Amino acid sequence: MTERGKGVTGGVEQMLDTENQRATEVLSSKVSRLKSFALEIDKETEEHNQYLDGMDSEFMSVTGLLSGSVKRFSSMVRSGRDNRRLTCYLVAALVISFLVLYYLVWRVRT
Repeated sequence: MTERGKGVTGGVEQMLDTENQRATEVLSSKVSRLKSFALEIDKETEEHNQYLDGMDSEFMSVTGLLSGSVKRFSSMVRSGRDNRRLTCYLVAALVISFLVLYYLVWRVRT
């Protein structure tokens, strides 16, 4: 009876070993997929960081350009009466051009 008990136990052990091997292979494939996902995420993150760094420098240059324009505009407004009249004409022209563009875009959409 002990011989037969060992045979049954050996069969169960072999079955468990086979099941463990299969589970190990499945786990190994899942781990390799997760690793590839992590590497892709890392690559995408690096690309996005480079893109954001480039945009940061572009925004800084635009900010410098706009601040210079605002300084020139405010110095023009603060100077004499003729410049104020010119400023009013400039603002009126900008508002009218904005309204014309808005009307044209509205007409194109409808």
